[in-house]
Amino acid sequence: MSSIRENGGGARGDDDLKAPLLQPASGGAVAITVPAAGQNSKAATAVDKKVRTAKFKIGDIKCTSCTGSIESVLKELDGVQTVAISVLDGHAAVTYVPELTTVEKIKETIEDAGFPVEHLSEQDIAVCRLKIKGMMCTSCAESVERALLMIDGVKKAVVGLALEEAKVHFDPNVIDIAGIIESIEDSGFGAVLVSSGADVNKVHLKLEGFESLEDCKQIQSLLESAQGVNHVEMDLDEHKLTINYDSAITGPRSLIQLIEEASPSPNMYHATLYVPPRQRENDQLHETQMYRNQFLWSCIFSVPVFLFSMALPMFHPYGNWLSYKLYHNLTVGMLLRWILCTPVQFIVGRRFYVGAYHALRRKSANMDVLVALGTNTAYFYSVYVIIKATTAENFEGQDFFETSAMLISFILLGKYLEVVAKGKTSDALAKLTELAPETACLLTLDTDGSVISEEEISTQLIQRNDIIKIVPGAKVAVDGVVVDGQSHVNESMITGEARPVAKRPGDKVIGGTVNENGCIHVKATHVGSEAALSQIVQLVEAAQLARAPVQQLADRISRYFVPTVVVVAFITWLVWFIAGEVGLYPRNWIPKAMDKFELALQFGISVLVIACPCALGLATPTAVMVATGKGASQGVLIKGGDALEKAHKVKTVVFDKTGTLTVGKPQVVSAVLFSNFSMEEFCDLATAAEANSEHPIAKAVVDHAKRFRHKIGSNPDHIPEVKDFEVHTGAGVTGKVGERMVLVGNRRLMRTSEITLGPEVEKYIFENEELARTCVLVAIDGKMAGAFAVTDPVKPEAQRVISFLRSMGITSIMVTGDNRATAAAIARDVGIDYFFAETTPVGKADKIKDLQVNISQQSE
Repeated sequence: MSSIRENGGGARGDDDLKAPLLQPASGGAVAITVPAAGQNSKAATAVDKKVRTAKFKIGDIKCTSCTGSIESVLKELDGVQTVAISVLDGHAAVTYVPELTTVEKIKETIEDAGFPVEHLSEQDIAVCRLKIKGMMCTSCAESVERALLMIDGVKKAVVGLALEEAKVHFDPNVIDIAGIIESIEDSGFGAVLVSSGADVNKVHLKLEGFESLEDCKQIQSLLESAQGVNHVEMDLDEHKLTINYDSAITGPRSLIQLIEEASPSPNMYHATLYVPPRQRENDQLHETQMYRNQFLWSCIFSVPVFLFSMALPMFHPYGNWLSYKLYHNLTVGMLLRWILCTPVQFIVGRRFYVGAYHALRRKSANMDVLVALGTNTAYFYSVYVIIKATTAENFEGQDFFETSAMLISFILLGKYLEVVAKGKTSDALAKLTELAPETACLLTLDTDGSVISEEEISTQLIQRNDIIKIVPGAKVAVDGVVVDGQSHVNESMITGEARPVAKRPGDKVIGGTVNENGCIHVKATHVGSEAALSQIVQLVEAAQLARAPVQQLADRISRYFVPTVVVVAFITWLVWFIAGEVGLYPRNWIPKAMDKFELALQFGISVLVIACPCALGLATPTAVMVATGKGASQGVLIKGGDALEKAHKVKTVVFDKTGTLTVGKPQVVSAVLFSNFSMEEFCDLATAAEANSEHPIAKAVVDHAKRFRHKIGSNPDHIPEVKDFEVHTGAGVTGKVGERMVLVGNRRLMRTSEITLGPEVEKYIFENEELARTCVLVAIDGKMAGAFAVTDPVKPEAQRVISFLRSMGITSIMVTGDNRATAAAIARDVGIDYFFAETTPVGKADKIKDLQVNISQQSE
């Protein structure tokens, strides 16, 4: 794989990558570049990366002389860089340096010139993603969200419980990221920056050859003043750099070159790519290990407690020793259970106390509050039983130490399983990013566009406007536009379409797709986080962060869940206590040496304990996260829980045939002649016509011809040249091979070309279509010459999928461009009752629209 570095002009620019500052009506705008007064060029370079844009609505503009008046007054204002004014509607966009001027000064200057003005917006909303630590349930997520929305300057905040992340939109003029993190920490949660708006493109470099810290600081200052660099972070101890940059202005190779050129002596400074460990993966690994270790430690104490209280007493005489009384009614079993349960309650379960403390401090109640309340009630009631058994001679009470210990163990097990599931989701997303190749071959061109040299580089070093050379069979290294060469690219990993797509100069290609045959040169247009693969990962992560409608309902219920449980537990205790006092149940219901109060307390504790896990608000976000991650690994992009929730309303699924219900790799199973041509000449002419087609059936015909030539001992790679090649969508291809006019396609192509099909041909077509085979007809010089029978095997799982959909009450429909008989045979094989045959690609889209309209009308 290669990419081209251009010296001089030669490559055309990508207008679609840069949008104009202002979009007025045609011919109605004047754009002026104004040098900031009092600034030298060096100062301007240092600050131009910190400019902002303000938009205004200016009144009383009647002609271009009015815009000239405004330009003349703004020209004197220090800090204004560019002005664009629409003569027609009075809208203006002004870029300025906030360190030198303000919006109010610009507005006052325009007003002083005699024009009424209104400030519309400054369009300066920053976005950051934060990792939130310490969230246990939806109540925690809501607390973080409320804390964020209360911060002055925060415009929007979304907190995802399953992802344990927050996405915050804020005004950097009012609050910075450090202030946001501080506010989250004040509310009792931890926060770590995952990414910010400036992190869109980032490169990590390892520095070598630096003799002192002053050298490193000098390089940091040099980079910070460089064009296109947004932020530089340096680890002085490790000599590592993290640079956030604008890919439209600079790139990693330019930054490395800048560092090496700053070397006081040749080849002294060196900068190489450094791949830091993925913070999210490290956090998830740490979290998984933490919950696993806590669960194991809990089991070490909880399992013996369970055995001593529930298992051994049932096996006489092996458990009799547990009933041995040490003092009064204090038994060995009670003492052992107390000793073993205490570390679980206060050491392993410490995290629940901390979480409950912070929640109560925020005047809210979350899952930690419920766990702490339930386990503490069970534990301290059991301590009360031990104290009473020690002091009373006739008391025989029942402790609940095993309830407290086992409950904490089960909750920790649930959290461990949850983080393992989320870890697998992250692995699926990581595999998506690994679809792109690791290296590319960088070509250097002269001003005439001729290749000077080739150099293999890491794909992380590719910059915008590089041109990538992709050899047959290799993966495309970057998103871009073909500038030279022709090929077919397999884009099934993006589109799901098994058919390779023809690529010619001007066509777009996607990084990670596979180049099948020709060699092409691709100009890089989207790199780093702008690439399609990165966008897919961001789409899935955004889907995981978004709330499904049913989750919003669960969140509203969960908000009142803990207080409701506490009230219900209290009412349960009160009802049973009153019932006992007034004698509504027999006295023999009360265990020996236990009073009515203690029996009622047991029921109240049971309500708290059973309600503890608070799974209501946790199940939905976890399910959405795992579903979207699993779908991404299987090639299915799910745009959030809303799409998942609506999926149950689907009543009809429409399938394409080739590559969806079938394998997508057709094979020729027979060839027959209807003329005096030899099989060798017939195959040569058909292959020449089909060689330029990207259709899978065309490839099957070409492969069959090559195998035939190899079988008879001739050169299988020789393909005659075709002229006047033309594709007839949904019908076939035509072209001139030598002096002969060749048509290859289906019955429709033959009819439109007025080729007569004799009885022998009709019989061959009928017999093969009954066997679910497609007949490729070949006409030479206006007469039928022969035909190929092509079959595309049905996928083994297709019938099972259709059957499963039918069991769910979902109707399956097949739409294909193939003939009716073949379509009917395939539909019969997989169990589809309805199909549309001989449909063009445009017709398929129309069929979908028609079906949607019909179904919506039926539902009404």
